[in-house]
Amino acid sequence: MMVELRPSGGCVMSLPIALQLYSVRDEMVADFEGTLRKIKGFGYDGVEFASLYGKEPQYVKDFLNELGLTPISAHVSLEEILEKKDEVFKTYKFIGCEYIVIPYLDEKRRPGGPLFEKTLEDMKEAGKKAKEHGLYLLYHNHDFEFIKIDEKYGLDIIYEKISSDYLGVQPDTCWIKVAKEDPVQYIKKYKGRVPVVHLKDFFKKDLYQEENEDQIKMYDLLGVKPKDDIRQVSQETFTFKPLGYGMQNIPEILKASKEVGAQWVVVEQDMPAKGMTAIESARLSIKYLNNIIW
Repeated sequence: MMVELRPSGGCVMSLPIALQLYSVRDEMVADFEGTLRKIKGFGYDGVEFASLYGKEPQYVKDFLNELGLTPISAHVSLEEILEKKDEVFKTYKFIGCEYIVIPYLDEKRRPGGPLFEKTLEDMKEAGKKAKEHGLYLLYHNHDFEFIKIDEKYGLDIIYEKISSDYLGVQPDTCWIKVAKEDPVQYIKKYKGRVPVVHLKDFFKKDLYQEENEDQIKMYDLLGVKPKDDIRQVSQETFTFKPLGYGMQNIPEILKASKEVGAQWVVVEQDMPAKGMTAIESARLSIKYLNNIIW
């Protein structure tokens, strides 16, 4: 369903909504077809991939067409892009995606790391290759890019060093705020370079306090650790939330997204909050978006 916003001038602004399938990754593995049917039934217009879950590209393309879900983009690691080269771009272009997104950087590749300069060159070359295949490469931030290098954030250095011809911005609104910056202002900062915005809500205790050793390692909740480890994480300190249940000003983020020319907004929740399932979280997020139509 399209999110419709009425600014003070009275005109209606619309943005289609997709779900990042990493949010429901376990469900996708267990029941690929049934999960996608539920997503369509909730009212999502499209999906963003994190993998193909063992399915052949032709099958994925045909099934999405059958459901009426648009495949807008895919999160693919920089290592996979560099290793498989044209294969990644050919596969997702065939399915129907418009964007390939670098979702994360290993510690050595991050701003301030020993491979950061090489990473900038690798990303530039990947962006050129994506363009050759009729795709646009985007970068999806976390909070670790908000380290200062010569008085500039590492994230801004990435976008300064790589032309907008080869790299666009996929702002993750959760991690921008975790880094103590304003998601709305950061979206506006890159007007014209932001085709897809990640909507992500969360709760973090003492958000604007200095970090200390006793605070949670938030990346434990990204789902990259075994579930037994994740169970040890206290969600009283930090937890991802369905949209509208956390600390984000979602209406203002939506308005800013439209203002800068975004084509899509994508719901993402890395882990469900305590007592909720991933699929229920996805339903609650789009229900919230539907309820703020006015």
